[in-house]
Amino acid sequence: MAKSPEEGMASLFRNLEEKTGKSIDAWVAIARKTGLEKHKELTAHLKTEHGLTHGYANQIAQKALAKDDAPKSGSDELIEAQYTGAKADMRPIYEAVATVVHKFGPDVEFAPKKAYVSLRRSKQFGVIQPAASRVDVGLVLKGVEPAGRLEAAGSFNAMMTHRVKVTSVAEVDAELVGLLRRAYGEA
Repeated sequence: MAKSPEEGMASLFRNLEEKTGKSIDAWVAIARKTGLEKHKELTAHLKTEHGLTHGYANQIAQKALAKDDAPKSGSDELIEAQYTGAKADMRPIYEAVATVVHKFGPDVEFAPKKAYVSLRRSKQFGVIQPAASRVDVGLVLKGVEPAGRLEAAGSFNAMMTHRVKVTSVAEVDAELVGLLRRAYGEA
């Protein structure tokens, strides 16, 4: 039976401790004391100065250089971070769009990223992304001509074919809901 990624990492860390006599936390402390901030340099240092294999050195470097306070991909903390500062006033628009999309069905998946929230079904069908004074709703609508509020995505997002710029909760209307539902239906 195949190991999960978590089980694989736990096994790697157990083996590291058995072979070196130091836990992963001890190695991370050693790595951080070097002051090196680039992954490649730190990995090379651990290999040459401590005789570690590339696999162990690579994992230690990743853990040592990880930002512990950074929100994890897919977490609600990423959404919170998107709507802070100048973009805080855009949060009600996000909530209105999210509420509508949630009603499409139990197979809708929200996947927060650093700069936007991906909307998925069996595949991605849209994104919700805050801008300074609006929220951009990206859509995958193949073969649909841009018209009115529905514009070509252009350089907005390479995964999207179209975009609708939403500047108020009132603009989360029947037209936008229809476009979102169509993209969802095609996913």
